[in-house]
Amino acid sequence: MKKGENTNRPQKGSIIKVEPIRELKDIKAIKKMLAGNPLYSAIFTVGINTNLRASDLLSITVGMVRGVKPMGEIELKEKKTGNVRRITLNKSCVDAIAELLKTRPNATDKDYLFIGKRGVLTVGTVNNLVKAWCAAINLKGNYGSHSLRKTWGYHQRVSFGVGLPELMTVFGHASQKQTLAYLCVQPEEIKNVYANEL
Repeated sequence: MKKGENTNRPQKGSIIKVEPIRELKDIKAIKKMLAGNPLYSAIFTVGINTNLRASDLLSITVGMVRGVKPMGEIELKEKKTGNVRRITLNKSCVDAIAELLKTRPNATDKDYLFIGKRGVLTVGTVNNLVKAWCAAINLKGNYGSHSLRKTWGYHQRVSFGVGLPELMTVFGHASQKQTLAYLCVQPEEIKNVYANEL
């Protein structure tokens, strides 16, 4: 091992799967824990209420969201795909963003929305934050920045009954199987088929 080398990194090319936060009580516990921190609260709230990847979440500027109303839309270019996406912000997102902006009265429209004490946050920082938040409430499993996006999709399907075709479109997946696997619900849904008694 070389000096300064991070041994806690996955091998290049390996697949690391993070999980959604499945229980609504765990989401509420994290929200309660973050309530006194407008920055972290906004990252978590917007993350679990949209299908944005962390890189796209961090690309939101103040001008994109200043004055946005519940169910208003923002438009951004996805870093991974290069596609321009329209994202609708629900009341929870708008309220969390408004609280964050109260702490940044001098922010210009060009400033990034999510800025920490050391500057613009990185995907790695968000990854570490999500891991820490989940650990703080004793949530067992593998969590990271992508868990926010997966949590949104998981609850759209499991809690709100949104159909697979709609979720496939939102996530840009090629098949329903891919969406089910992505959201970590395929094994659960298949197991539930066997619960139907004749």
